Amino acid sequence: MANFIRNLQKRYRRQKNREQQEWEEELRGEPIDYEKRRAIRRFRRIRRISIVLAILAAIGLICYFFILKRTYRNYKIIRTSEQEDIVSTHYVEMDGKILRYSPDGVSLVTDKLDTVWSETYTMQSPVADVRGNRAVIADRDGTTIKIFNKNGLTGTATTSYRIIKARISNNGLVAAILDGGDDTWINFYSSDGSLIAENQTKIDEPGYPMDVTISNDGIIMMVTFQLVDGGETTSYVAFYNFGDVGQNEDDRIVSGYTYPGIVIPEIQYLGGTTSTAIREDGFTLYEGKQIPDEVRTVEVEQEIVSTFYNDDTIGLVFKNNDKEKIYAMEVYTTSGRLKFRKEFNIPYTSIRMSDGYILMHNSSQMCVVDGKGNEKFSGSVDGTIHDFFRLGWNSYLLVLDSGIHVIRLT
Repeated sequence: MANFIRNLQKRYRRQKNREQQEWEEELRGEPIDYEKRRAIRRFRRIRRISIVLAILAAIGLICYFFILKRTYRNYKIIRTSEQEDIVSTHYVEMDGKILRYSPDGVSLVTDKLDTVWSETYTMQSPVADVRGNRAVIADRDGTTIKIFNKNGLTGTATTSYRIIKARISNNGLVAAILDGGDDTWINFYSSDGSLIAENQTKIDEPGYPMDVTISNDGIIMMVTFQLVDGGETTSYVAFYNFGDVGQNEDDRIVSGYTYPGIVIPEIQYLGGTTSTAIREDGFTLYEGKQIPDEVRTVEVEQEIVSTFYNDDTIGLVFKNNDKEKIYAMEVYTTSGRLKFRKEFNIPYTSIRMSDGYILMHNSSQMCVVDGKGNEKFSGSVDGTIHDFFRLGWNSYLLVLDSGIHVIRLT
């Protein structure tokens, strides 16, 4: 920095000398080529601007690589809320804020832990799903569904059968898997809780519904079924279209794919019109706004022990044969391209994508890995960790048995 300042001082002195020389020439009455002088000044001005821009670009690159490669060794608690029922309360990210829910009710709080809104209800086992600024909370094994947006409650639905799973789209439409005994139901609800459609399925055809997800625009409902016949397992992935395209199709199914001998326990709509089926041996990608098509399958040889994803990333975790690095993760783009592979030795109990970062934790340790595979933090925590996710640049929510904390890595 000292050399940079000295160079600026030298340039300033040279400029002053040139101006003094030109002034003396005018006093002596020597002929002056004004066009040449203007061209020289224009050239000097452009050169100065170019130098400044080059310096700023260099500083920007230095800062970028510093932030990219920087690692942290500790953390600082910024805010704390100790009056929390940690045992029965759950936390999930919702559009830059925190959705906090329990059997007694739900509230949305900011990263400063200020309450935006709250709503009371009674549920035995609430589970939540969030997409963008929409959320659904369902009473698992019960019959109540609550639908929310950033301003609070938008609708309530009461089901005829016990709820297995509920998922929400970016525009607030909800799909729910219901268990009716011998039969199962997949119901579709609007954001106010009114029933749009109900689909009865048989366990023997096409199978038991394992998971459901909805496209971002709410038109397509994707369901994965599992059928076991004589010890043989078959998975079936179906796409239901609730727009004009699907109205003339049987049960509104516009496309479906059968996978003999494969278990598909999880499906998810990603960014845009891309969806994925997480298989026991990898994942399959689908593309299409109205009639989704299978576009690519990525198969792996190792047994998958965990998965994580966001709108543009799919991650798989495997057991590793290396005693010093007991796990390995492979992270892919939503086109199926491998971004990076990373081996690590963290005995995690939870792994997730959070604001573009990969977060892992167990009861006493947490680890942060950025979207390029760089480890930003790995260390122990004073207390028992219940949850952990990213709020923004270098800001995280850490849920301990002693309360919830907003922390900053240092």
